[in-house]
Amino acid sequence: MDSYRIEFTRSATKDLRAIDRQLIPRIILVVEALADDPLPSGCKKLVGSDYTYRIRVGDYRVVYEVHSAKLVVSIIRVRHRRDVYR
Repeated sequence: MDSYRIEFTRSATKDLRAIDRQLIPRIILVVEALADDPLPSGCKKLVGSDYTYRIRVGDYRVVYEVHSAKLVVSIIRVRHRRDVYR
């Protein structure tokens, strides 16, 4: 199985800068694991989109799209659960 390439959108990078520094390594580990398995157990497909999923990291959510044809996982948002879907 080929490995997926991880891409961060500008908004996801901005979201990471606003998160507590102690939580960033946990989030990065989960995101890097998406390169080997873009649909791990615990991920949920978001309603209204064919490619958008979310995965939980504590109180934070990582929203991402999987493009299987290009082998790309695009990280869209990384925010606290109360703010991520707004």
